[in-house]
Amino acid sequence: MAIEEFPAPAPVDAELVSEFRGVATSIISDNLERLPGATGILPYHRGGALVGTALTVKTRHGDNLAIHSALKVARRGDVIVVDGGGDVSQALIGEIIMTHAEAIGVAGFVIDGAIRDVSAIRASGLPCYARGVTHKGPYKNGPGAINVPVSIGGLVVNPGDLIVGDEDGIVALSPDVAAGLLPGIRAQEERERVKIAKFKEARLQLIKG
Repeated sequence: MAIEEFPAPAPVDAELVSEFRGVATSIISDNLERLPGATGILPYHRGGALVGTALTVKTRHGDNLAIHSALKVARRGDVIVVDGGGDVSQALIGEIIMTHAEAIGVAGFVIDGAIRDVSAIRASGLPCYARGVTHKGPYKNGPGAINVPVSIGGLVVNPGDLIVGDEDGIVALSPDVAAGLLPGIRAQEERERVKIAKFKEARLQLIKG
């Protein structure tokens, strides 16, 4: 069955991506007034943050034909965000797709569905978030769509959104909203740094007695 493909928005500006590299998702969430974000989507790579432009994919449960199509149009720095309907009966990606994606500069994957070959994914270090794991492979029949709004763990992600991920999970926001949040994010980072430093100093003084 056919894969619908729509034009990709411009990638998120490289300077904005750099500004958000290393920003905790918890702080971004706080500055979004703790609005609902993705839930139940966990990191399976060995560690490291994810930042990039959303290349969205909608696919039938257990079918990865649209993901293969997305890899043909993916740009360096894109995050492939896959709405698999939360189904974990078949893995949507594994070592082969991860290796292909890494070779063309994809920044990572966010999948509301299952993955497999977790040991290889951890060894590669390419950021990969998913709902679950199964050894069972995918179908490749379609249908699907690329560059359409998708839902990932209850979070709506639009093509061209800024995607940020860390050990706590995933947030997605438009580049315009992201740029407007930066002053508040920087202020909160500094407040938290000062608080933590004070607590550590108090603990040190307690130990010294």
